[in-house]
Amino acid sequence: MSEVDISPTGALAATLRTGASSLGVVLNDVQQAQMLGYLAMMAKWNKTYNLTSIRDPAQMMTHHLLDSLAVVPAFSACQNVLDVGAGGGLPGMVLAIWALSSKPDMRVSMIDTVHKKTAFLTQVKAEIGLRNVRVYTARVEELQVPQKFDVITSRAFAELSDFINWSAHLLAEDGQFIALKGVHPDAEMERLPDGWVVAEVRPIRVPGLDAERHLIYIKRALA
Repeated sequence: MSEVDISPTGALAATLRTGASSLGVVLNDVQQAQMLGYLAMMAKWNKTYNLTSIRDPAQMMTHHLLDSLAVVPAFSACQNVLDVGAGGGLPGMVLAIWALSSKPDMRVSMIDTVHKKTAFLTQVKAEIGLRNVRVYTARVEELQVPQKFDVITSRAFAELSDFINWSAHLLAEDGQFIALKGVHPDAEMERLPDGWVVAEVRPIRVPGLDAERHLIYIKRALA
C-alpha cells in the first residue's frame, strides 16, 4: 500500500472535513491533522498487526473515523470514559483526539487484552501527544481503578449482557453504558442482566456509510 496522503488539501482531509461538518462536530486544524495522523498510523501498523480487516484508507476514514466521530456528541458531557475492547482505538482514540482541544478536562481510557493492539494505542498516544489517554492491557473484568468511570463504551465488543457483566464494577453509581451497535439489537436488549434498563436507543447516520448504526444507553434500574 502506498503512503497515506494526510495533507490538508488531500482527498482524505476533504472527506474528514465534510463528514465532520455534516455530523455537527467542529474540528479545528490541529484536530484534523491529528485525526489524519492517526489514520496514517493505523494504515501503517495494519500491514503487520492486522488491526482491522479494512485496508483501503478511504474506507478506514468512512467505516472507522467518521463512524466513531458520529458518536462524539453523545459524549460531550462526559468527564471520565472507558472504551472496552478498544482494538485499534475506535471510538476511544477518535474521542480523545477531539477532547484534547474541545474538552480538555475529559479523560479517555482504553482497554484490550491483545498486546499488539494496546502497543499501537500507546504509540498513537505518544506520537500525537494525547495526555488525556490511558491504555490498559488486561481483561476488563479484572481491571481495578481508583476512580470509576461515568461512561463505559464499546464498539463491536460483545453482547450487551456480557459487556455489562464484565465491566459494571468499573461504572460510577450514576454512570451509564453507551454501546455502539449496528442493527437495532432487540434480542440483546431483552437479555440484559437484572438491575439494568435501556434508557435510550439513538439511531445515528454516518456520512458515506449505507448501514444501520445505533447507540444503546443503559443505566441501573431505579430501586
